[in-house]
Amino acid sequence: MGIEGIPEKMLAALVVEVMYLLAQAFNKPYKIDAIPTPSSITEHDLLLKVKVASLCHTDGMVSAGIMGTPLPCVASHEGCGEVVAVGSSVTEFKKGDRVMAGLPMHRCGHCTDCLGPEKLKHYCPNIDGHIGVTLDGAFAEYLVVDARESSTIPEGVSYEIAAPMACAGVTIWGGLVRAQLKAGETVALVGAGGGLGHLGCQFAKAMGLRVVGIDARDEGLELARHSGAHVVIDARLGKDQVVEEVKKVTDGAGADATLTISDASAAAALACAVTKMHGLMVQIAQPPEISIPFAEFVFRDIRVHGSLLAPRHEAQRMLNFVAEHNITVKTNPFYGLEQIPKLTDLAHSGKMAGKGVIIVNRDEIENHGERRAGP
Repeated sequence: MGIEGIPEKMLAALVVEVMYLLAQAFNKPYKIDAIPTPSSITEHDLLLKVKVASLCHTDGMVSAGIMGTPLPCVASHEGCGEVVAVGSSVTEFKKGDRVMAGLPMHRCGHCTDCLGPEKLKHYCPNIDGHIGVTLDGAFAEYLVVDARESSTIPEGVSYEIAAPMACAGVTIWGGLVRAQLKAGETVALVGAGGGLGHLGCQFAKAMGLRVVGIDARDEGLELARHSGAHVVIDARLGKDQVVEEVKKVTDGAGADATLTISDASAAAALACAVTKMHGLMVQIAQPPEISIPFAEFVFRDIRVHGSLLAPRHEAQRMLNFVAEHNITVKTNPFYGLEQIPKLTDLAHSGKMAGKGVIIVNRDEIENHGERRAGP
């Protein structure tokens, strides 16, 4: 279908000239360029006017060629915005709605996962792709998303908070859901002071869990502490000492479940080691290889479960939880798409605490009068 009122060229719709981000070649800096505005959407799609988009660890994997991304491709799979066009079969959204973009595009509807439990539908192997990974993403003024995978942003949750939730929030929330812990139990987060980790600390604390935050950076340790971790442990103490510190606060048992968010080579083994006998380790980080000593499986009966994103109903539940519990995001905001090189420089420095975000239209964000992200 045509998109009424949307110009053929995105640049033509702008008052101030704003350029667009395309990854032109792997392992090269992003190129800021003008590209055509999406000219059509399918019956199940939405066209969003992007308000905020953010940078994620996976963007680096895309740039490195790890994800098999066809080039050129607009980067960023963490985005949100206002609905400006609605597909003919969409009933749950209308123009003007505030929406957090879902990553999957066009599940097949007939595979085992699509026909199975709701919690597995996003694993469909036959989807068209994921925005910002294999399809054009959110570092642009307009973005096409699948309405069936996207979520309504509740009142009181700003675009600056919602954008990082699209992947970082959904991913760490999905890991906590998989852990199936009850209030009063202990969860350990290895990599607690990163973009996902500091959200995990807040989520877990608000769920009534006891939170042990483990990180190997001064900035990360401070952010985990600021985000509500009850106990913060420096991974640089070494595996044996970290295990002892966790046992001290868990009556000698270890964490009931541990989420591995760090892609450091020793992270998965450390996560298993701090988990109690017969406990669960949820692997979220995506290093090239994962190494865990056999004793964790054989002698301690540690179960390991991978976790990818979360289904749409959990994404909406997460956003509602964010609103209810005033969850914040430590952001490093940059204003305008032309500032993306500065954002990526900060990310590559290793000194960034929290999430790097691009405010695509600063005036509209400020005029909305929304709650801002955390300090």
